[in-house]
Amino acid sequence: MFKKILIANRGEIACRVIRTAQRMGIATVAVYSDADRNAPFVSLADEAVHIGPAAASESYLVAEKIIAAAKETGAEAVHPGYGFLSERASFVEQLNKEGLTFIGPPANAIAAMGDKIESKKLAKAAGVNTVPGSPEAIESTDDALKWANDIGYPVMMKASAGGGGKGMRLAWNDTDVREGFEATRREGKNSFGDDRVFVEKFIEDPRHIEIQVLGDKHGTILYLNERECSIQRRHQKVVEEAPSPFVTPKMRKAMGEQSVALARAVDYHSAGTVELIVSGADESGESFYFLEMNTRLQVEHPVTEAITGIDLVEQMIRVAAGQKLDMAQDDIGINGWAIENRVYAEDPYRGFLPSTGRLVHYQPPEAHAHQAPPQPGKQSDPYIRVDDGVMEGGEVSIFYDPMIAKLVSWAPTRDEAADLQVQALDEFRIEGLGHNIDFLSAIMQHPRFRKGALTTGFIEEEYPDGFAGAAPAPELLPRLAAIGGTIAAIEADRARRISGQLDGPLPPPGEWNVRLGDTEYDVSLEETGITVNGEPVDIAMRYTPGDRVVSVDVFDPARSEAVEDAVPAASYGMQIVRNATGMRLTTQGAAHDLRVLPASIAALTQHMIEKEPPDLSRLLICPMPGLLVKLHVGEGEEVQPGQPLATVEAMKMENILRAEKAATVSKVNAEEGESLAVDAIILELE
Repeated sequence: MFKKILIANRGEIACRVIRTAQRMGIATVAVYSDADRNAPFVSLADEAVHIGPAAASESYLVAEKIIAAAKETGAEAVHPGYGFLSERASFVEQLNKEGLTFIGPPANAIAAMGDKIESKKLAKAAGVNTVPGSPEAIESTDDALKWANDIGYPVMMKASAGGGGKGMRLAWNDTDVREGFEATRREGKNSFGDDRVFVEKFIEDPRHIEIQVLGDKHGTILYLNERECSIQRRHQKVVEEAPSPFVTPKMRKAMGEQSVALARAVDYHSAGTVELIVSGADESGESFYFLEMNTRLQVEHPVTEAITGIDLVEQMIRVAAGQKLDMAQDDIGINGWAIENRVYAEDPYRGFLPSTGRLVHYQPPEAHAHQAPPQPGKQSDPYIRVDDGVMEGGEVSIFYDPMIAKLVSWAPTRDEAADLQVQALDEFRIEGLGHNIDFLSAIMQHPRFRKGALTTGFIEEEYPDGFAGAAPAPELLPRLAAIGGTIAAIEADRARRISGQLDGPLPPPGEWNVRLGDTEYDVSLEETGITVNGEPVDIAMRYTPGDRVVSVDVFDPARSEAVEDAVPAASYGMQIVRNATGMRLTTQGAAHDLRVLPASIAALTQHMIEKEPPDLSRLLICPMPGLLVKLHVGEGEEVQPGQPLATVEAMKMENILRAEKAATVSKVNAEEGESLAVDAIILELE
């Protein structure tokens, strides 16, 4: 076994690998860029080596720097994590020449599967179902149009070396191809150094299913069940679960055996994933097609670990050291259900725009399991696992992936695992930048998700007009009113008791008016209890004035038992932000603005004048920090609704900004290649 390994990655996956290695008694070496100098993974490792500037192209993607760090520290092997150099065959070859072991598959397997065009040919030869498409790279937009029309719309344009949702464009017509082909080439070139693009048929109503494979250097290759990864946005996975609510035992066996056959065709060893697309229109579930093979550890690997009890990182290390797998296919079972949500630095209330900045507050929910997966048959109590690589006060920069953390829940059943996600998401506290916690909670509560009726179009279909928060259950709103009134009363009472502030009792006997949306609630706080619009609401709240987090249990008022002995009818974790006239309570996948005033004052608000917001429709404002890749128009040019005006790249993804109405460009304020701040004015219209 290795005595010391180097982790050629950063963030949560670096922490993940380091913890397992240390549990195995293996010393670890981290490498870090300028941007990651104070990151948690750096201090977690036994040693750390600085490898360059923040830009990945000058640090984490420079193989020579990684190899030099390994030799300098005496590391015997390198674990690549995912992304960066994890699927670069030339990196494996360089390591081998230097006498270092790559903790992953052989170079020939990476090369064969890393090229989407060649991998389709190999898959077909191995007897794996493949999607109709162009057999070779397409050189021009005109050729792309020809192939798209021959195959039939819709089609997907894909960068041959792409992955992680980058270098992919869906086209429904010729206009989409004309607009997207060159953008796909640029993303492939910028993210992977390869601008080759191919076109294939887009399977409508598709489900994205993937099979985890694991092999050793002695000829054993196993499949470790499937993961459902259908909930995606812009081809980037958002929610993953294992097993799939759709896959039958017959399908699992067929998918698994084809995946093993493909792995065997390229002499695969280590962990890898065969991604499949399944036609939701085929109720038999037998119409599945090969999509690609990821020759690395997947972001979503924890859900497989949770249901199998197998630590995939540990197995990768043991396989790289030449050990045989100590399990057979019949040993692989399914224990319970696991769900993973990716917590991203993005704002779902603003069209999922990337959000960068400092984590002013970062407090994940309490995790019951961190790295080592519980063993099947020995685990029955639901648990939470948090994989992260950030810290309070740290920064989410523009240079790397915007993922903050992975929240994993395990429970005996799918509904229990989803309920646990909602509870844990309510406990997650992130301040300082936008995040998608409300959106994730909304998905977990969505009736369609609970039914398991998933496709890769789930988000677009269920949130066609964008995300505005989860629809609240009817009973939640009066409870929020009661909570808002109670918090206001607690803080007013505190202010009264502080010398020099309020003098005398509260407005008798504690009457508050709470406005939530267009509805007003009369909240009365008596010694005998709380009423909302005359109806009793029995709550027990843990809150201290000044806190931004509150925990609330709601009880059935009809019960005669004392509160401390009763079982709550509902429990909520809430984030609180105070403002001039009330507060914002965030819980259960939505932010709720409450105007909370003493009842005697609330009636006077009808005399307040509302300020009109400024008209910004004549300005094209940059919605996120990013690079202005292309200006599509110039001064004096007339534009029509929906016409592309500018393309901004943020977090390695290109975003096309379009005209909202017919207008004329009166002034251009930015140049191509310029780095823009959020809300920077790109151009003006008249």
